[in-house]
Amino acid sequence: MDIATASIILAIGLLVLLAAGLWVAIALLIVGLAAMSMFSSAPAGAIMATTVWGSISTWTLTALPLFVWMGEILFRTRLSEDMFGGLAPWLTRLPGRLMHVNILGCAVFAAVSGSSAATAMTIGKMSVPELSQRGYDEKQIIGSLAGSATLGLLIPPSIILIVYGVAAEESIIRLFIAGILPGILLAGLFMGYVAVWSLMNPTKVPEMSESYTLWERIVASRRLLPVILLIGFVIGSIYAGLATATEAACLGVVGALALSALSRTLSWSTFVDSLIGATKTSCMICFILAGAAFLSTAMGFTGIPRGLAEWIRDMQLSPYALLAALTVFFIVLGCFLDGISVVVLTVAVILPMIEAAGIDKLWFGIYVVLVVEMSQITPPVGFNLFVIQGLTGRNILYIAKAALPFFLLMCAAVVLLVAFPQVVTWLPEVATARN
Repeated sequence: MDIATASIILAIGLLVLLAAGLWVAIALLIVGLAAMSMFSSAPAGAIMATTVWGSISTWTLTALPLFVWMGEILFRTRLSEDMFGGLAPWLTRLPGRLMHVNILGCAVFAAVSGSSAATAMTIGKMSVPELSQRGYDEKQIIGSLAGSATLGLLIPPSIILIVYGVAAEESIIRLFIAGILPGILLAGLFMGYVAVWSLMNPTKVPEMSESYTLWERIVASRRLLPVILLIGFVIGSIYAGLATATEAACLGVVGALALSALSRTLSWSTFVDSLIGATKTSCMICFILAGAAFLSTAMGFTGIPRGLAEWIRDMQLSPYALLAALTVFFIVLGCFLDGISVVVLTVAVILPMIEAAGIDKLWFGIYVVLVVEMSQITPPVGFNLFVIQGLTGRNILYIAKAALPFFLLMCAAVVLLVAFPQVVTWLPEVATARN
C-alpha cells in the first residue's frame, strides 16, 4: 500500500473516532496502534509503553501543571476587579473609552494566566456586566472580549507554547520571549480597531460620565501594582536568565498564592478547588501529549511523514505558498479540535516540511499559536465562544459574528509576521546575546 493511501485511511479513521466523541488522547493511541499493526512489523505494544512514558516523564513538562495552577489560583482572586479599577481612569479619553479595558485587561491577565479560557472567563465576568450597565455596544463588548482573550495563548507564560516546545524540542524560554512582541502587536491591532470603530460610530459609545485628575489616576494605578509585580516576577526572571521556565512557574505559583492571601480570597476551599482544577487540566494535556507522541512514533515507522515531506518538496512550493496552505489547514482543523490537540497532532508531521522549506522552528511556533488563536473564536468548536456564551446567554452564531472583525485582525497579524519575521525573532536573539 502506498503512502498516500495509508495516510488517507489513517486520517479518515482518526476523524471517525473524533466524530464519535472519543477522547482525543484515546483516538490518537488507537490510530497509532492501527498504523503500526497495518503498515509496520515493529512491536506496537512495547513501543507504545516506552513512548508514552518518555513523553510525559520529561523534566521540561513540569512547568506546565505549575503555570496551569497559577492561573487557577488567580482565577479565584479579585485580580480582574483591581485591573478594571486601575486601568479605567487612564482610558476615559481614548476613542472607545472603557472598551479598551477588555483588551488591556485580557493582555495583563494573559501574562499571569497563560490560559485563553481562564482569561475570557475572568475578565468577562467583570467587564461584560460593567460595560453593559454603562451603555456600551453589546457586540463590541463581546467581540473585543472574544478576540482579546486569545492573547492567553500567545503572551507568556503560555500553556500551548510549552506544549509546542516539548513536541518540537524547542527552547520554552526562547518561545516565551518570542511571544511577547507578537502579543503586544495583536493587542495594539485590537485597540486600534476599537478606536477607529468608535470614531465611526460615535452614537454607540456613551459620553464620558467621570473625569479624573492626574493624581486620582496615579492613586488608582496602585491597584495594578500586585499584578505588575507578579508579571515582573515571572517573565523578568526568565528574560534575565535567572530562572528556567519550571523555576519561573514555581515563582509564579508562590506569587499567585501571596496575591490570593493579600486579597483575602485564599481559603482552604479555594486552594483545593484550584489544585483540583489544575490537576484535571494538566492530566488532560499530558494524556493528549502521550497519545500524540505515540502516534508520531507510529507515523515514523510507517514512513508517512517522510513521504509527505518529500511530496511537499517535489511540489516545489515557496515558503509563502506553504504557509498559506498551512494557515487554511490549521483554521479548518481548529474548527473541530482544541488548540493543544491541533499542535500535538500536527507538529511531528509538519516540522519536516517546515525545516525542508527553510522556515525557522522558533518563528513557526509563534505562527502556529497565532493561527490556533484564530480557531478559538471560530465555530463550531471555538472554546472562547462557548465561555462567552455561558457569560452572556447569547446565541453562539451571534457571538461568532461579533468576534469576526477580531478574527480578521488576527489574519492581518499573521501577514505581518510573515512579512516581518523579526517581530518574532529579534527579542530572543537579543536575550540570547545578553546571556
